[in-house]
Amino acid sequence: MKWGEKVKGFKYGWMMILAAMLLLAGACAKKEPAPQTKVETPPGDSVVEPPSGDLAPLDKRVKVLIAEDGAASGAGFYIAKEKGYFEDYNIEVEFADFANSDDMLPALAAGEVDIAGGVSTASFFNAIAQGIDVRIIADKGHNMPGKSYFTFVIGNHMVDEIKDYPDFRGKKIAVSSRNSIDGYIYEEMLKHAGLTEDDVEYVHIADFGSMLGAINAGTIDAALNIEPLIAQGVANGFHVRFKDATDYAPESQIAMVLASPKFMGDEEISLRFMAAYLKGVRDYNDAFFKGEGKEEIVDIMVKHTALKDPELWDKVNVTGLDPDGKMFVDDIKKQYETYKANGAILGDIDFDKAVDTSLAEEAVEIIGTYE
Repeated sequence: MKWGEKVKGFKYGWMMILAAMLLLAGACAKKEPAPQTKVETPPGDSVVEPPSGDLAPLDKRVKVLIAEDGAASGAGFYIAKEKGYFEDYNIEVEFADFANSDDMLPALAAGEVDIAGGVSTASFFNAIAQGIDVRIIADKGHNMPGKSYFTFVIGNHMVDEIKDYPDFRGKKIAVSSRNSIDGYIYEEMLKHAGLTEDDVEYVHIADFGSMLGAINAGTIDAALNIEPLIAQGVANGFHVRFKDATDYAPESQIAMVLASPKFMGDEEISLRFMAAYLKGVRDYNDAFFKGEGKEEIVDIMVKHTALKDPELWDKVNVTGLDPDGKMFVDDIKKQYETYKANGAILGDIDFDKAVDTSLAEEAVEIIGTYE
């Protein structure tokens, strides 16, 4: 082969290689990314964010029966139901009304009712002492400092005469019951005032509503009453609010959430229930003590309680509900000892068993501490 032919062949070969490289580069530049193949994940292996944002819902829908009579202290239950917090955990709640705690407690102990609201009375403690197995698990009502929803009122005819607690001396004071939270608050007030039972005239009026007429008529001078009757009595000119119950009972446990031992035994259900309940209580605190979302919460309270006037919710002192479910356990024990000292308790109570704060504490670990 001649030199010219060699050079020509050499150039031709490089031109072919260069052309091939250019074609390859062009093909790579124009090539669209291959579409990703969608892999269907079997339902059992799928990762789904729980609607609650914390615990996954129960595998099977569960109904929880709550003994609740429309008391304002049941706000946590009502709000959690209406805002879907129970539903997030696949829990359905139903409310059952009992005529009195004497019927409710045996049903609760037997597991016929899962949750109930209870107040401190000698009969309540006697039932536990005599073997009725129920658990006290969370706060359901206490007085807020300066805004007690359960406190004393005085008649208009007494406003110039009763200025401070010692001025109750010689006065007629109506209380709905003895050896109950009402009687306990009454006794604590007398101690604070430096008075004894003999220094005042105790008047038994079982119905709070009837106290309004009695104090307006002047047949009694003061009464231990409850909201919304306190606010309604003030609005109608029947009485005036007298100081605040936290003056002498600053950490008094008025009402409690009770649970059946059967319910407590199923942690999958009880823990989710408590988390939902506390979320409802937190919305309640946001509304009434921070002013956040109040209109929605008032609508829920109007729906579930006897207080049907939305405007009155701006006037009443609402019950305190601890957003972390904490109770004044020492005060519960003190109430028991007070009734026992009065001769109204038969038997002893193991409070380490009767009071169980672990469920609320575990729920707070999951949903976080309220701020």
